[in-house]
Amino acid sequence: MTNHSLEGKTALITGASRGIGAAVAKLLAKQGAHVILIARTIGGLEAVDDEIKSAGGRATLMPLDLFKLDELDALGPTLYQHFPKLDIFVGNAAMLGTLAPLGHLKPDEFQQVMNLNVMANYRLIRTLDPLIKAAPNGRAVFVTSGVTQDLRAYWGEYAVSKAALEALAKVYAAECANTNVKVNILDPGRVRTAMRAQAYPGENPELRPMPDEIAPHFLKLVGDDCTMNGETLAVPSTR
Repeated sequence: MTNHSLEGKTALITGASRGIGAAVAKLLAKQGAHVILIARTIGGLEAVDDEIKSAGGRATLMPLDLFKLDELDALGPTLYQHFPKLDIFVGNAAMLGTLAPLGHLKPDEFQQVMNLNVMANYRLIRTLDPLIKAAPNGRAVFVTSGVTQDLRAYWGEYAVSKAALEALAKVYAAECANTNVKVNILDPGRVRTAMRAQAYPGENPELRPMPDEIAPHFLKLVGDDCTMNGETLAVPSTR
C-alpha cells in the first residue's frame, strides 16, 4: 500500500480559504504536513485553520492578494526566514472571468484573469523555486480544467488562461527534469465549488462531488513516491 505520510514536510496552497484549496490543505495537514494557507480573505483562512488545528494539524496563515504581482517576489525570502525548504506547492487559486464572445470581453478583465491564473503562478514559481529545490523531493501541482481539452465558445478568458498555465507547468517540469523536483498538473473534473456554480448556475450541485472527495488524488502527485513529471492527472468522473 502506498504510504502518503507527509510528516516533516511543508506545503503551500493558494486559494486555500475555500473549495478545492481548502480541501487539499486539510488533507495534507491530516497527513502530517505543516500547511501554509494563502488567500485574500482572512476570515476564510481562519475557518480552515480552525478545522486543521481541531484535527491536530499545523497551519500558517498568509493573507495575500495574488493580483498584486510585484508583491509576490517577496514571498520566497519571507518564507525562508521560517522554513528552509518547501516540499509541496499547490497552485490552485483561479478565477473564471466572464463567459462571453471574445469580441465582447473587456480587455482589462481578460488581463485580470490572465494575471491570476497564469502570471501569479509564474511569479510564485520564480520566488519559490529555490525553496522547492532545497527540499529532498520537491513537488509542485497546478490545478487546471477539462476546458483545455474541449475548447468551447464563450470560454475565452478561462480556457486561454488554463491552457497557458498548463504550458507554464510543463516548461517548469522540463527545467526540473534533472532534479528531484516533480511538477505536474491535476484536472479535478466537475466539482461542487463556487466557481462551478458561477459557470453553471442551473446545474444541480448534488450531481457533483464535493472538494473533499477529489482531494485524495493530489496525494498521488505530492508524495516522495511520485515518478510523474510534466504530466496531467485527470480525476475520473464518479457522478
